Amino acid sequence: MFKATIMYPPTPSARFDMTYYIEKHMPMVKSKIGDSCVGFTVDAGIAGGAPGSHAPYMAIGSLTFESLEVFGSVMAEHGAEIMADIANYTDSQPVMQISEVKVG
Repeated sequence: MFKATIMYPPTPSARFDMTYYIEKHMPMVKSKIGDSCVGFTVDAGIAGGAPGSHAPYMAIGSLTFESLEVFGSVMAEHGAEIMADIANYTDSQPVMQISEVKVG
C-alpha cells in the first residue's frame, strides 16, 4: 500500500475551507484515482506538540492506494485539474509526501 499525504501549513490569512475540502475536493481526487484508492482521511490541526503551541498544519489529507503506478498516471492525466481546485479551499501552498505504508 502507498499513501499520498498532503499537508497545508498556515498562512498569514489562514484561509482553509474544511467543508469544501471534505465534501468536494477529496472525493473528487479519490474518484480520479478510481478503485486503486482504498480510502482517504482528513485531519484538522488543533495544536502542536508543545503545550500551548499552534499546529504546524491547518489540515492534512491522506489518500491510500494500492498502486504507485496508478497514482502516478492519475496525476499525469488529472494533476492540473486537481491542483487548480486548491484555490477553491485554501491559499496555503500544500506540501506532499508519497510513502509506502509499512504497518497499518
